[in-house]
Amino acid sequence: MSEAPKEPIPPNPANPRGHQPPPEGVYLRTIKSYVLRAGRMGSGQVKAFEQFGPRFLLDYTAHQLLDAPAAFGREAPLVLEIGFGMGDATAKIALARQADNFLCCEVHEPGVGALLKHCGEQGIENIRILQHDAVEVLDHMLAPASLSGIHIFFPDPWHKTKHNKRRLIQPALVAKLAARLKPGGYLHCATDWEPYAQQMLEVLGAEPLLANTSTDPALAGYAPKPDYRPLTKFENRGLKLGHGVWDLVFARRAV
Repeated sequence: MSEAPKEPIPPNPANPRGHQPPPEGVYLRTIKSYVLRAGRMGSGQVKAFEQFGPRFLLDYTAHQLLDAPAAFGREAPLVLEIGFGMGDATAKIALARQADNFLCCEVHEPGVGALLKHCGEQGIENIRILQHDAVEVLDHMLAPASLSGIHIFFPDPWHKTKHNKRRLIQPALVAKLAARLKPGGYLHCATDWEPYAQQMLEVLGAEPLLANTSTDPALAGYAPKPDYRPLTKFENRGLKLGHGVWDLVFARRAV
């Protein structure tokens, strides 16, 4: 007896870009800018995908460089953000720096939905979102010397020593990032985990295309928090408990 044909699986309206995570149990030994975590979207986030997704979401294209002026509708310095979480800080930065365009990469759907909601409800016109792995975006969509800045705020610290190799800030990725920066462009990282801050300082300092902008010996290579980076609720809680936060700002050397 033949098996009845299966009904086609309808598209997920909350994931219109069709991002597919790796199969369960498969560890891909390549640099990844994210870790997939389960998370349910609220009704407001689902509605934001439907209402604002067509306006602010970009398609990942493996064989075509991003045309930023076309995507944003204007010429402006382009800043890449990798992993924006729920997008609260991203929205505040974009509103404060309206002369810049922000290309934001995140695969976590609730976070994408939350930032879409910010963009639509607050009229933030200088953000575009790619719901895709930022490393592939770097490899296939961003030309060398095309970025004026890169933000990586509070990436997963992977606290256990045996998991340190999974940290995002590694020499291979930093070389990719540096190559996409224009001369004078900056890479700004922030973390609240001191061992990761130390690793970031070591890795960034070893990249020949980058120079540390911190000149105060008292800061030991770390940078004062730039005014444009707002304090998050999580960060404020940590500071009240005496936890530290470390900012690192490196600039692309002139070639």
